[in-house]
Amino acid sequence: MNSAPIPADTETRVNLLDLDREGMEAFFVRLGEKPFRASQLLQWIHQRGVTDIGLMTNLSKTLRSRLEAVSEIRPPELVLEQRSADGTRKWVLQVDAVNRVETVLIPEEGRNTLCVSSQVGCSLECSFCSTARQGFNRNLTTAEIIGQLWVAQHRLDEEQRISNVVLMGMGEPLLNFGNVVAATRLMMDDFAYGLSKRRVTLSTSGIVPALDRLAEVSDISLAVSLHAPDDTLRNELVPINRKYPIRELLAACKRYVGTENRRKVTFEYVMLDGVNDRPEHARALVRLLSHVPSKVNLIPFNPFPNSAYRCSHPETIARFAQTLQDAGLITTTRKTRGRDIDAACGQLVGKVNDRSRRQFRLHLAH
Repeated sequence: MNSAPIPADTETRVNLLDLDREGMEAFFVRLGEKPFRASQLLQWIHQRGVTDIGLMTNLSKTLRSRLEAVSEIRPPELVLEQRSADGTRKWVLQVDAVNRVETVLIPEEGRNTLCVSSQVGCSLECSFCSTARQGFNRNLTTAEIIGQLWVAQHRLDEEQRISNVVLMGMGEPLLNFGNVVAATRLMMDDFAYGLSKRRVTLSTSGIVPALDRLAEVSDISLAVSLHAPDDTLRNELVPINRKYPIRELLAACKRYVGTENRRKVTFEYVMLDGVNDRPEHARALVRLLSHVPSKVNLIPFNPFPNSAYRCSHPETIARFAQTLQDAGLITTTRKTRGRDIDAACGQLVGKVNDRSRRQFRLHLAH
């Protein structure tokens, strides 16, 4: 439950975007109101996009006045919007006086997928990721996480809906556990965004204790940033592996999907030329995942300034995929989207700060 105390003065209003259903119900109980008011507020905020409490006409004037005195609806500030030639859209959001995050919409036939950030920066230092170069600043609040979905949904045309959300943006979601769980509950709440658990995916580099904790409170879809078939190579690419090696990570993945094996974990594997893309790597990956209900998503590496890596050749990626498929592993190769606006996987916040400060007025004017 995400809840907040009722403030004693109007300078510390509760941001209602911070509250999932349970937190919202507790908020109203503390006000001496019935818990069902939570459903009304969730609809106004998330489905209708209303931030002015005074416009919430199915609430009494007295209640609206009380809410205005102790609460507010404050989404992150949109400072830059960019559109890629391939239709990808990126929004840069100001979350406090000095910090910004990015969220990316990937439109495809029959679906609109939003890639959401969970932290400002990242502490895990994966060697192939631009976000890691920024370092870690802080966790995002629930309001700042769900606010990305709020902003994106209300920037789309009325007939468009976001159908899928992936927590694959900036940061490690499981290191911001409580706020991420509360945000995903809002994503799936029928009075908010109404997404099914199969359409909300959390991507982790492998924080094993938090993954086990997640299994106790949620069953959203799981993606794991694997990127190597053995500990020696993964220690180099994903340093958190030194603390939670592959064997422990895969055991936690099995626990997460349970014993009935009705669901699969998606393993993400960035393709790095000459590093992890050789035939022996593919065969080792087959052996590694042979007893885990899984599918593999191969991700062509997206370059960023001063990176030490290159993307594998398309023919190499195709051969790698074929080896996995021949062994019975469900395998897809991710299409690179939004590279021209630095919105592709691994590129977030690589060059955003200076550019967004120069351009946000111009973009918002359009």
